[in-house]
Amino acid sequence: MEFGRVDEQLLDSIDFSLPAEPAFNKTVLSGKAVAKAKVYLGCAKWGRTEWVGKIYPPKTKEKDFLQHYVQHYNSIELNATHYKVYGEAGIRKWAEKAKGMDFKFCPKMYQGVTHRGSLTGKDFITNEFFRGIVGFEEHLGPIFVQVSDTFSPKRKQELFDYMASLPKDLQFFLEVRHPDWFGKEEIRNELFTTLKQLNIGAVITDTAGRRDCAHMHVTVPKVFIRYVGNSLHKSDYTRCDVWVQRMKQWQQQGMEEIYFFMHMHDEATSPELTVYLVDKMNTEMGLNLMKPKFIEGGVREKPKPKQRGLFDKDF
Repeated sequence: MEFGRVDEQLLDSIDFSLPAEPAFNKTVLSGKAVAKAKVYLGCAKWGRTEWVGKIYPPKTKEKDFLQHYVQHYNSIELNATHYKVYGEAGIRKWAEKAKGMDFKFCPKMYQGVTHRGSLTGKDFITNEFFRGIVGFEEHLGPIFVQVSDTFSPKRKQELFDYMASLPKDLQFFLEVRHPDWFGKEEIRNELFTTLKQLNIGAVITDTAGRRDCAHMHVTVPKVFIRYVGNSLHKSDYTRCDVWVQRMKQWQQQGMEEIYFFMHMHDEATSPELTVYLVDKMNTEMGLNLMKPKFIEGGVREKPKPKQRGLFDKDF
């Protein structure tokens, strides 16, 4: 993911700490731990050729990537659906790869709806998108709707009307990026209050160059986290440590579902950081999440020294 990318030389000067827990979250979370809270972790795509010989067997063909991906992760933030509207038959073939598993596909809304012109008058293409993703059946996770960096609060009514028109029997999360959504308290409060009323989640994006997008507000008792690492820079590890503690806190306060998606500017290194993160989550949160298993003799990136302290294309 390129969003929020900064020069590596600047990473040591960035304050990666997460904001304090917003008081708003107390109106959403029950304050009591959920006995069987679900936790899902994955990447943005399974089609990474760099993983062949690392976590995919040598000479694995692209058509077989997904059947291997589901052996390492229990979810996918599916960016493919952002670039093309897929038919139900094709999506059923993807779902079959996860048959019998507790695996969730979290499709991203098609860009023809969200990034091309107004959100109004998009009923037909929106419905075509839904006609396809129903093929995931029990493997369908939350759907996430992202609007562009230039989509400002000046268009808030257009956005709120569109989100209100979405099916009530599906779970949606919204990602906004224009700085004015976060920089002005009145607008920020209206955004999160409206999403809460609509039972729609707010995506939390943690990336180096846009710390405002790590807002930490939850509008439903479920959370969708897009974590953007920096190719095993030492800060990636301390940032993961802090995220584990925040997720543990949410777990104890009544969070029902957690979706955590690992992004990297160099996606080749995502498996290494995933292993670190999952080991921490399993220990601290009492989980038994699966993690990438490296091919014996396969190339594995060496983590950069950890220091104590503070703690194809996608968007």
